[in-house]
Amino acid sequence: MDKHFDVVVIGAGPGGYIAAIRAAQLGFTVACVDAWTDSKGKSAPGGTCTNAGCIPSKALLQSSDHYEHAAHTFAAHGVEITVLGLNLECMITRKNDIVRQNNDGILYLFRKNGVTFFHGWGAFAEAKEGRYCVRVTGQTEEIITGTHVVIATGSSPRPLLDMPFDEQKVLSNVGALSMSVVPKKLGIVGAGVVGLETGSVWRRLGAEVTLLESMAEFLPAVDRQIAEEAHRQFIRQGLVFEFGVSIGKVNTSKKGVTVEYTDLQNKTKTAVFDSLIVSIGRMPNVSGLNAESVGLGMDENGFIGVDANCRTNLPNVWAVGDVVRGPMLAHKAEEEGMAVAERIAGQRGHVDFNTIPWVIYTAPEIAWVGRNEQQLKATGVAYKVGTFPFLANGRARAMGDTVGMVKVLADATTDEVLGVHILGPMASELIGEAVMAVAFRATAEDIARICHAHPTLSEAMREAALAVDGRSLNY
Repeated sequence: MDKHFDVVVIGAGPGGYIAAIRAAQLGFTVACVDAWTDSKGKSAPGGTCTNAGCIPSKALLQSSDHYEHAAHTFAAHGVEITVLGLNLECMITRKNDIVRQNNDGILYLFRKNGVTFFHGWGAFAEAKEGRYCVRVTGQTEEIITGTHVVIATGSSPRPLLDMPFDEQKVLSNVGALSMSVVPKKLGIVGAGVVGLETGSVWRRLGAEVTLLESMAEFLPAVDRQIAEEAHRQFIRQGLVFEFGVSIGKVNTSKKGVTVEYTDLQNKTKTAVFDSLIVSIGRMPNVSGLNAESVGLGMDENGFIGVDANCRTNLPNVWAVGDVVRGPMLAHKAEEEGMAVAERIAGQRGHVDFNTIPWVIYTAPEIAWVGRNEQQLKATGVAYKVGTFPFLANGRARAMGDTVGMVKVLADATTDEVLGVHILGPMASELIGEAVMAVAFRATAEDIARICHAHPTLSEAMREAALAVDGRSLNY
């Protein structure tokens, strides 16, 4: 078999597998190399997103949400449960099955689109005669070559200093999604997206959850009005927060994990947990690429250096996703992967960081796109605000899920939508309309003039747009 390809993609996470498929669609011969292996030794493409992030966390969030509703809200719907039980092993098995379905789905898409998949670790060997040699180390070792190479090796969880993950007591996102028992007391270092989502799962299932956050305020990147209401709701649910925390010593024993830390008032405290999840960010996976063999350049933060089009310092070598600058989001990686494949083909692949949506899959969900009020005030932009509470939305009432609101920020002069912020049911789905509005520079009036089906949660988007001019119809 010819081992030369037009495009070699290293990594089969969201950025990598999308880049490979799009390049194949554009007529290139494509290879994709990925080393991820499941517990049974099978290849498991999909990266962190599929195997230990987006997909498994949403599976457990859904299962734990069902459990909580069965315990607390089903009775209001006339559904009576006399004995409620938790089969955690079944819940974890279901999560693993969903992950496997996604792994197999990517392998099917590779076959469908003619992408050659290599299961093993991909690293540069050398560059010669206008080609890059990539060594694939798996059950056997082989060399493949590519005219273009796309690096999509993703990221790994950042551990606490001097405290590596053992995935038993001190857990990364991997261990946090695979615990065999519900801890009585669970500590989480970091109250960002991962901390809030994993904390929500285990709190619903019965754990006492404490989140230790280094920042002085809750979710500083989120619109303040939205963040403050979300914080109130999470406290009501039972999550405990400590802000301005500086972690000191962490010790593990058979009894659990002891954490020493100072709080916002610089008081020294000690907490003992059964397990500790560490979610303090992620590091780009660059150490195994053998980058020095070809002179691949890194930036000052340890990421692969790229320009606005994801080109590295080497001709025909590209990098996308978590391994380069920008937000570490699966859909950002997908956008870059698709854009790079199109640029290789001479097309105008496009990624707009300003229209990338953000979502936190808690209950209530949090989603936003564009700028928030803090940013608009800081830059002196005159704006108008329209909000609409889900409490006044008929579908939300029928669902019994009325917490939160939709908030639209529009330019005071042009009415252009500058940002949309949502706290509430299915915010992750509702944000799509807002992304389109921001991307196409729609006005609040444009959204207000579009007919939205009744009764739907999406009507809250229209009502918030109407509220920009003080003419909400249902509140």
